[in-house]
Order: sequence, then C-alpha cells, then structure tokens
Amino acid sequence: MASSFVKGRFFYPQETARHAATILGFPSKVSIVSAYYQSACVDIANLASVISAHEPVRLYARPEDVQRAKSMVSQAITKYPSDTSNISVIPSLTNHLWVRDTGPVYVHGVGESVHHRFAINFRFSEWGRKYDLGAQDRASDGRDWPVMTPEQIEENASFARRIVESDVLPSPVTLLESKICLEGGALVVDGEGTLLATESSIINENRNPGLSKTAIETELRRLLGVEEIIWFPGRKGLDVTDVHADAEVNFVRPGVVVLSRPHSSAPKPWLEVFEEIKEILGRSVDAKGRPFEVHVVDEPNPKIFGVLSHDEPATNYVNFYFVNGGLVLPQFGDRRRDQEALVLFQKLCPDRVIRPVFVSALPLAGGVIHCATQPVLSVRE
Repeated sequence: MASSFVKGRFFYPQETARHAATILGFPSKVSIVSAYYQSACVDIANLASVISAHEPVRLYARPEDVQRAKSMVSQAITKYPSDTSNISVIPSLTNHLWVRDTGPVYVHGVGESVHHRFAINFRFSEWGRKYDLGAQDRASDGRDWPVMTPEQIEENASFARRIVESDVLPSPVTLLESKICLEGGALVVDGEGTLLATESSIINENRNPGLSKTAIETELRRLLGVEEIIWFPGRKGLDVTDVHADAEVNFVRPGVVVLSRPHSSAPKPWLEVFEEIKEILGRSVDAKGRPFEVHVVDEPNPKIFGVLSHDEPATNYVNFYFVNGGLVLPQFGDRRRDQEALVLFQKLCPDRVIRPVFVSALPLAGGVIHCATQPVLSVRE
C-alpha cells in the first residue's frame, strides 16, 4: 500500500458498480447508548446475513467482540437468506458501526491506472466534532450517550487507513489522502459525473475551516471524477451529520432519483430540507444535461417506535444499499409505508432482487442501511 497526496484523477462509480465485498462494522459498547446496543448488534448481523447471499462480507469487530459478532451472525442466518462462506469476522480496533462515514471510499483509477486499486481517506473527525464531543449529544434523543476517550476517537480516525493497509487481495490498495474532511454519507453520485451534496455537511468550518467552496469543489472533482456538483443548503446542527445527502436522496440509476419525504409530524426544518431539495432538483440538470426523474417515497410515522425521548428517528427508505444483483431495503414496521416503498423499488429496479430487512436500532441511533455499509469495488477488467 502506498499513501500520499497522489496526483491524478479518479472516478467514483455509481452505486450499482460491481463489488468485491461489503464492509460492515460491529458496534462497540462505547459508541452507542446502552439501550440500543443489543438491537444494533442484531441489525448489523442481519445485514451481514442478507448481503452475504450476494457478495462477500467483511465484518470488522473489536477483538473482544469477535465471538459475540459470530454468535449474532449465526442467529441471523436462520432468519434471512445467506451464504455463510461469504462472511468473515475480522478483528479490528473499531467503534462506530457507521462505516459509510468512518471507512475508506473506494474509487477507480483513470488512464494508465485503470486496473489499479484506490481508496480515499476523508479523515473522519466524528462528523466535525472530534474536539467537542463532551459538549455534543451523540444523537438528539436526550439519552445518556457515551463519550469516547481520545484513544477511541483516534481508533475511529485511523479506521479507514487500517482497512486499506489490510486489503491486499487481489492486489494492494493505494490510499489517497484527501485535502478535505467529509464522510461517505455526504456523497451521492450517479457514476456519470454528477454529485449531489449538502453544503452544511461539507462546506462547514467544523470540518474544513478556511477552505473555500471553490477549493473544496476542485478536490471533489479530482478525487471523484465529477463534473456537475448540485448543492443543497442542508442545515448545520440539525443532526449529528449536519444533514448528509444520503439520508435525503439517492440515485437508482443515472437521471433517476428517489427523494425522502418526512412524515407530517416531523420537525419543520426537516420538511423545509425536503422542499428545498425537491425544488433544486426540479430546476437542475445532471452532468449529461438530463433533467431529473424524481420519485418521492414517504417516510413512516415515527410513532411506530413507541414513546421516544426525541422525534427524529432516521426512517428514510432512500438509505438503501445496492449489492451485486440486489438491493437491500430498510423496513421499519409501518406496514403501509414499508409496502409502498417495497413496491416502488421493485418497479424502479426490475432487474434486481429486492431484499427487505427490518431495522430497529439503527434508526434510533441516527442512520439506516446505506450509513452502515461501505462497498469494496471490484477491479475493473
């Protein structure tokens, strides 16, 4: 593995690109409120089971949690389709299950490096709160969320680099060090030159102090191979991510997006975010000059989770995950909304097996399936 500010341009393909594997992270006890821990472990084990039916799964767990992770996976494979030979539980000093944000972002090379392997380290910084964790809620639910030690925070920051160092088959990966700080959940691409992103999650002093919008866009174009960047305002501080794009909108294919409409009981700022994104998409075109075909999918009523100490669980179906030949779709327990989402995605992706997976803790902890997965791209032929 080489690691430096490698010169050249790279390419972040669409979500349907072929995967060599999927990265998952088993939560540590210091990363999530104790009331959610067991259910979060179940959610991750269930994802490992379902994804393994389509491609290899690399489930990273702290050394002391490896046996627990294996036990949970053994229980999950009795409930969901699986291929146990595809699941590897790998000891690693990791805490967060949100590997979309903590893990490396794999990209393709262009030109002479087209057959080489690359991954970006976007320098995870606890969603811009690395030096302010003691004063921040881990999520807006009023519970007693744990605060990690400096050593544990450093484990999170170095996770992407350590993953790449250990990924040597079929060939080593060159680690690309980014000049900007962001998380993978902030990036929604179509693989044909279009990036959707919120300004609040990237052009934010808590991540990129002193960097201009132009400088940030230049680095995004270099690392991701994008030509058209469509910015949504987002909201600083509305959630721990400062509103990641992948919680609001996602591509099912170039030119076609699904947009998440919050339940009518959601706080007003979330409804405003939805309307802003809808309006901007309606007057924008992608990198190929196409207008967007927008499909709106309604979020369920958060009351399905019972009495909460907060009213903002992450219940967005657009936080799905493509696997080889399939699509893993979150289900929340609202029969009507779950079924509507299932029918929509079956219609939009007729060539894929839609795998509905119930999640109970991830939404309460602030994310869904896309947030908890990171693809390892196959080497281009």
